[in-house]
Amino acid sequence: MELTNRPGMAVILVLGAMALFGLIDNFMRLAAETGGLWQFHLLRSAVALVVLFPMALVLRIRLRPLRPLHVAGRSCLNATAMVIYFGCLGYMPISQAVAGLFTAPIFVVIFSVLFFGETVGLRRTIAVLLGFLGIMLVLRPDAAGIGALTFLPIAAGATYAMGNIATRRWCGGEGTLTLLAAFFTCMLIFGGLGSVILTLYPVPVPAGADGFAVRGWVQPDGIFGLMIVIQGIGSLIGVGLLIRAYQLADATFVAVFENALLVSATIWAMILWGEVPDMIGLTGLLMVGGAGVIIAFRTGAPQTVRAALPEEGAL
Repeated sequence: MELTNRPGMAVILVLGAMALFGLIDNFMRLAAETGGLWQFHLLRSAVALVVLFPMALVLRIRLRPLRPLHVAGRSCLNATAMVIYFGCLGYMPISQAVAGLFTAPIFVVIFSVLFFGETVGLRRTIAVLLGFLGIMLVLRPDAAGIGALTFLPIAAGATYAMGNIATRRWCGGEGTLTLLAAFFTCMLIFGGLGSVILTLYPVPVPAGADGFAVRGWVQPDGIFGLMIVIQGIGSLIGVGLLIRAYQLADATFVAVFENALLVSATIWAMILWGEVPDMIGLTGLLMVGGAGVIIAFRTGAPQTVRAALPEEGAL
């Protein structure tokens, strides 16, 4: 396919994708009231694959990976990050969950230094410090109530960073739909295993959204069933928009606009739920987003948080 340089259209597409993700992710709090995290991932992935496989068949796109073990490893990392991220959406404001996920570019820099001996200049060092300070302002952990759940969004970002690195180092030359199919297949397996374990070994389930992560199989109707379909199809649409955006403009340029998810998620939360961040939280969001922009421009490669291209980024 001959690619064209249309940065204006690329910006429109990526902003549309971020607006879509920000909207549908905001409704996860409603799904969490009656649904289960593992069942959600199982059925959401099934919906996505039902759409994806016929699409690949019609387009005659090969889904078998060139390096199955590498693709499987990358998929496991990204699937783990998504389990954590969606789990966070059930019990905390979306701005906090998204901000944690957007620490991924920061962790990419840190892991590249620690494990691959890369040199970090002053600009990226400042970006890392800026980002971590920003996430602390967003989360504002209380020393009296601090616990494992407090930093779960950051764990999602760190795991995503490892998936980003694995994509670039392990999966060069793999097709986009191949990576998508592998990711959703891994999510399907994760969701299935979690559902089976909770069915065989049920645990006490707190009422409402607090029971999202430990709730077993339920009848997927109402808002929970609707969110499964919306998330499955919406994720594919959003990723499709991002893929096209990366085809129309320089990857580094497009990656910067993915930070719009921070803005989109926050605006939708204000419109839908009346969640207006205070000045401290808003400052933290801007710092996290700014750190991602600095790193993207500095590295010359995207550190994507929702989409995957053959050479870079992560779903």
